[in-house]
Amino acid sequence: MADKQHPVQEKKQIKKAVRKQVYEKLAGALADFKTGIGEKKFESRLRKASKLFAVDITKASKKQSKLAGKKKVTA
Repeated sequence: MADKQHPVQEKKQIKKAVRKQVYEKLAGALADFKTGIGEKKFESRLRKASKLFAVDITKASKKQSKLAGKKKVTA
């Protein structure tokens, strides 16, 4: 029982992993703008944006997996 994780912890880990992936991709794509607005502002705005995107991405993937599960059952 000690090695099983709660569903809430698993969801947090999934969201955190997605957030990191989005952050890394955005940082690479927008690296040119880092010098224009300053590194500190760039990092904070990038963190906020990655959090917003990660929430929507996890919701969409969850919805898509539910729809795929329903299609498999009916087919």
